[in-house]
Amino acid sequence: MASYLRVAALALGAAALLGLVYLGYVWLSWPNVATLEQQNPTSTAFIERYRSRAAADAELPQLLWRWVEYSSISVHAKRAVIVAEDIEFFSHAGFSTAEIRAAIREALEEGQAPRGASTITQQLAKNLWLSPARSPLRKFKEAVLTRQLEESLDKRRILELYLNIAEFGQGIFGIAAAAELYFGKSAATLTEHEAAMLAAVLPRPATWYPGTDDPYYLRYVEDILARMQRAEFLWKYLGG
Repeated sequence: MASYLRVAALALGAAALLGLVYLGYVWLSWPNVATLEQQNPTSTAFIERYRSRAAADAELPQLLWRWVEYSSISVHAKRAVIVAEDIEFFSHAGFSTAEIRAAIREALEEGQAPRGASTITQQLAKNLWLSPARSPLRKFKEAVLTRQLEESLDKRRILELYLNIAEFGQGIFGIAAAAELYFGKSAATLTEHEAAMLAAVLPRPATWYPGTDDPYYLRYVEDILARMQRAEFLWKYLGG
């Protein structure tokens, strides 16, 4: 019995030590969210993940990414992405029940598994620093980083960051690269319809893109356009 207790105590001690080491690693590697108020990211976790995949698979498209300032992004692109991804973006503090309801509704309509239902801020936290995994630990980190983003940055800055790092197709990161590749124009000159076509790519960037004849994608583009017309309140928030 004494021997069993000693083994158990050693095991608990080892587990506690490993836990402390891990917490130390997390603390030392935790991103400084506040720096994003003035500095643009030089890369993201998802961009680096794609770079690694492309290095191992020559058939993957070349990575495209170019930064563009908030004022140089079409207001239609901002409207389209918000109505498609996070209609409560300007009223929530990082988390939204409306997105969960929307994801379930879309899944029932399409007969497919529901999408992630994350807000724009949650997606930004994940894309910048985390992975696509859905583990409880990753979700916990995402939640903490989401709160930090909302506390450190204003909504327009969060939207600017998101529009510049979101994946709009395989290896196509940011609204500027997407506008140039798909439409041969700048992000500033995107029309309502072009913006809706790009926003519709976001749930499935590996398979959906402007020009595809996928009926679900095309229906989603029309749905986004209809939402844009209804969401007149967004004009007062978005600016130039």
